[in-house]
Amino acid sequence: MFASISGPRRPSPPRAARHARRLAVLATAAVALAATGLAVAATPSSAAACNGYVGLTFDDGPTGSTNALLSVLRANNVRATMFNVGQNVQGNPSAARAQVDAGMWVANHSWNHAHMTSMSQSQMQSDLSQTNSAIQSATGVRPQLFRPPYGETNSTLQSVATSLGLRQVIWDVDSQDWNGASVSQIVSNASRLQDGQVILMHDGIQNTRDAIPQIMANLNSRGLCPGMISPSTGRAVAPDGTPPPTTPPPTGSPTTPPPGGGCTATATFPNVWGDRYNTSVTVQGASNWTVVVAVTAPQRISTTWNGTPSWDSTGYVMTMRSNGSGNTFGFTTMMNGNSSARPQIRSCTTG
Repeated sequence: MFASISGPRRPSPPRAARHARRLAVLATAAVALAATGLAVAATPSSAAACNGYVGLTFDDGPTGSTNALLSVLRANNVRATMFNVGQNVQGNPSAARAQVDAGMWVANHSWNHAHMTSMSQSQMQSDLSQTNSAIQSATGVRPQLFRPPYGETNSTLQSVATSLGLRQVIWDVDSQDWNGASVSQIVSNASRLQDGQVILMHDGIQNTRDAIPQIMANLNSRGLCPGMISPSTGRAVAPDGTPPPTTPPPTGSPTTPPPGGGCTATATFPNVWGDRYNTSVTVQGASNWTVVVAVTAPQRISTTWNGTPSWDSTGYVMTMRSNGSGNTFGFTTMMNGNSSARPQIRSCTTG
């Protein structure tokens, strides 16, 4: 029995059409492998202009058109979630890596887009595990989200996904791009998006790429910004603040030196797992420094290194002092159900 799902379910295309599409992906893989990866990532929309967030998602990649899609997304300051097919990632790892380099989030869309509800539990487990491994090998990122092919799911599949640390995500709005929708139809469908909702789109479709500027113009006019999909709720939320690998740290991460001199502290987030993440802080302008860092409840700092820490009475504000181990210190934060927040550096002072 199928579980209840949010939004319409994408019909299964004819077998011949699916086969033709897969052949097209394989035929263009060589071109994509030779293509130059995108080095400059999209810049998230200004938080001050955002009255809400929506999840823009693209299924079935990577394809030979992935770099073209990333170029459009980057030009329109969009970060999106890419639900990738495992065998496509295995055949085109450079395009999968380019997704992450462009600031996109990568997620699991099964190994070969099969009807997974007809599988046994062990087959489901193998399928999703193999896809996770392919994505992590190509991108260095372990997926936290899973979208079942065709939106078909049941309690067994949801249980298997959960056991692998994957949150199942369907969609609220179907762009119908897979069904031959025109650019104007795709734009019209996307205009129904509301705060927190997720839209289904696809990699490799020209009309979808052409619709993106108009989709963004409509969202901007309503104060909605592209966001990440929360692994906790499956809803669109503000981006987590982790910079794409090729961009500087987020605005406000480096502290401003006080008048008359001082130091700056810059935070990066080199490792993110399902339940925790690492923060690395580099101090410039002083060898004897004190940095104050705050985390958002219910997150908690569990481990520190290369400094001497102390906490305030709440346990959420840490003061780290230099201990002769250099100008870079770090710490591990347990998410405790809050995967979107990242630490804020409140001050950097000398002495």
